[in-house]
Amino acid sequence: MSFSIKGKNVIVTGAANGIGLAIARQFADKGANVMCADMDEKTLAEEFGNTKDEGNIRFFAGDLRQRLTIANLVSATIDAFDEVDVLVNASRQFLPTDALNNDDTSVETLWQDNVMTALQLTQQVSKRMIKQAESRPEGVMGSIINLSSIASRHTRPELMAYSMAAAALEQMTRSMALTLAPHRIRVNAVAFGSVMSGSLKASVADNREWRDDIRSHTPLGRIASPSELADTIQFLATDSSSFMTGEVIVVDGGRSLLDAVDAPAH
Repeated sequence: MSFSIKGKNVIVTGAANGIGLAIARQFADKGANVMCADMDEKTLAEEFGNTKDEGNIRFFAGDLRQRLTIANLVSATIDAFDEVDVLVNASRQFLPTDALNNDDTSVETLWQDNVMTALQLTQQVSKRMIKQAESRPEGVMGSIINLSSIASRHTRPELMAYSMAAAALEQMTRSMALTLAPHRIRVNAVAFGSVMSGSLKASVADNREWRDDIRSHTPLGRIASPSELADTIQFLATDSSSFMTGEVIVVDGGRSLLDAVDAPAH
């Protein structure tokens, strides 16, 4: 089996910063052709400005909550690299929830941002992968990887919307895995604990108490770097995971081993 992603054509969403950026850069460094997608055009240009129209890393700016934008992203990827081998749905938002507030819109917002965007892009990309499979050797498979969170299985009222979205994304992963298996497309997810993403970094920057609380509830005693999560994503994109589909891999430093009531889920 091979852990190589060299030559694979990859779409990574949420690629302007944090986890998505780490995944995009690692894939490109390992020889993959990477289309970096995000709605933050300014940051994309700052990170990848010299690579927009050449080389093995390109970028696409747009609001992926819009179906037309999703179609344009897939078209731009085909124009640049001819095919799509891997989709990494790394775009995700975090909002707290006031569960008894009728005016709280966090559930609707995170359902659209974290679930529907991933589902609609998966549907669009999988159609292209199915078409590609018709002319490919039988052993060549497509891979779709979703980013979830251990919040999907931890109950904290202030994280209700985030938890609901993560749980839905994991169920979508399993359902799409069964749907796409006959077409030689694998669908897996990674549920992570405390990774120093852009949102978490901003949250703990001025809150040492919260940062220390996260570390104390993580058996390995630290917050992971985005590159550590990227290693797991890379594994799911390679032929070494060719018999894995419908799985949710937990990367959380052991936090899921603790009592969910005591362990913070973000």
